[in-house]
Amino acid sequence: MNTTKPNHIGRKISRIRELRNMKQEALAQAMGTNQQAISILENSEVVEDEKLAEVAKALGVTVEAIKNFSEEGVINYFNSFNEAVNNSHFGNNNYCTFNPLDKLMESVEENKKLYERLLQAEKDKVTYLEKLLNK
Repeated sequence: MNTTKPNHIGRKISRIRELRNMKQEALAQAMGTNQQAISILENSEVVEDEKLAEVAKALGVTVEAIKNFSEEGVINYFNSFNEAVNNSHFGNNNYCTFNPLDKLMESVEENKKLYERLLQAEKDKVTYLEKLLNK
């Protein structure tokens, strides 16, 4: 006996909405309808193409993505993504291409020079004010 799963569009819409971390109310608002209409839509095995296009737009996916959606596909996608990340250097570049102590010392030197310039500016102000007072 060969049984196949029905192509229940409403369930696919529901799962995509959930994966997008969206509540029925949010989808309803995006579509200009109410939560009850979304509930009815998600319980429908078949959805008109025009309505499906509205749902796809509100969910930020294509009509084809809804029609071709499968739980297995999502699991395979995330598994292959994780495998690709684990097999690459993405996120694993924990080494410096410079000596952090050198950078620290450069910063200390720059701050020292800045302090010296500020100190000299203050000395110049004092000298100028003393000249004004002695006139």
